[in-house]
Amino acid sequence: MTARARLAYALLTLLGLGASTASAVVHYRLLRDPSYTSFCDVNATVNCAQAYLSPWGSLLGVPVAVLGVIWFAVVAALLIAERSAGREVAESVPGYLVAWSAVGLAFIAFLAYGAFVVLKAVCLLCITTYIAVIGLFALSLATSRVPMSSLPGRAFRDLRLALASPVAIATVLLLGAGAASAVAFFPRDARYDAAGAGGVQSASPAAALAEEQRIQVVQWFDSQPRAIVPVDPDGAAVLIVKFSDFQCPPCGSTHREYKPIIARYMAQHPGKVRYVVKDYPLDPECNAAVPRGGHLMSCEAAVATRMAYDKGRAQGEKVEDWLFANQQTLTRENIAQQVREAGGVTDFDARYARYLEQVKMDTGMGGLLGIRSTPTFFINGVRIEGGMQPPFFDAILAHELKKAGR
Repeated sequence: MTARARLAYALLTLLGLGASTASAVVHYRLLRDPSYTSFCDVNATVNCAQAYLSPWGSLLGVPVAVLGVIWFAVVAALLIAERSAGREVAESVPGYLVAWSAVGLAFIAFLAYGAFVVLKAVCLLCITTYIAVIGLFALSLATSRVPMSSLPGRAFRDLRLALASPVAIATVLLLGAGAASAVAFFPRDARYDAAGAGGVQSASPAAALAEEQRIQVVQWFDSQPRAIVPVDPDGAAVLIVKFSDFQCPPCGSTHREYKPIIARYMAQHPGKVRYVVKDYPLDPECNAAVPRGGHLMSCEAAVATRMAYDKGRAQGEKVEDWLFANQQTLTRENIAQQVREAGGVTDFDARYARYLEQVKMDTGMGGLLGIRSTPTFFINGVRIEGGMQPPFFDAILAHELKKAGR
């Protein structure tokens, strides 16, 4: 391998390792601190938090950012082996990097699909790691001089050589211990822990938080400014207003995760908690504030829900749940069919324009309140963008009810 190739490998590895480490730090802080806003959360589209806190941000509960750090650490170990091992091992390393980079390339293609197509979000740190992986793949293809068919045999030979080297064994053990520690000590997403692999959290008490965390959450909440939200609390001590979009993945997540928590408080404290959902589709058809919005079925979804709720609460909730469960495959035709079958609405097209005006009133209110992304919550006037981990949300509701009872 030439000196120029080694320099290119080193730069790409450092770029990817730095971006992955920064991603892991941001994800860590998002899980630990509900008030944290990362430097790469520019707007509703260029938003790292939306990617990290979505189902695409973790694999089996392990943040993909941590997996990225581990992946680039393996690349760095291979590059060290190329410099320090014998000639036969050194000439095999570019081939190993071709195979390892191919795995990375397939993984980032999957993640890129989730970010750009499903979430419609741009994560700058994620893109940086994509560039590093693609660069390493291209570079390893250009520098490899061994047939790919010979790699299994070479790997077996090099593994035997590694087992005979104390330095190689120590490096492997150190890398393994570091990877295991990163996975073990990274805070787990409460949604994952509550229901196992990828599950959704059921109603769980705020007591699930450590007391120190609970205190930090309520202190942060009490320190926030409170906006005047023009929604009647109707005598409730806690008013929750959510500005939502049916094609926004975090809106769907918070709908599923917060629903049992809110229901529990409403049952335990009748009349003391009011939950109001306002439509804020990222669709220019009904939202003048987003002329380039890409959620082009979200106005239809908002209209369908309103029509269904006018038929009854059960019909409305059924349509609402279906829309969030199928938000990536919505069409005007299947929305109309669902609202007809589940909501009993047979004149969706005929009444569409009238209900669309109601949606526009919500988006107008959102514009006056300066809504920048969905979901945005106001809990007794305190703005919370993007939602928060369910135990934090639970703790804030308990705190506000306790204050009201004093």
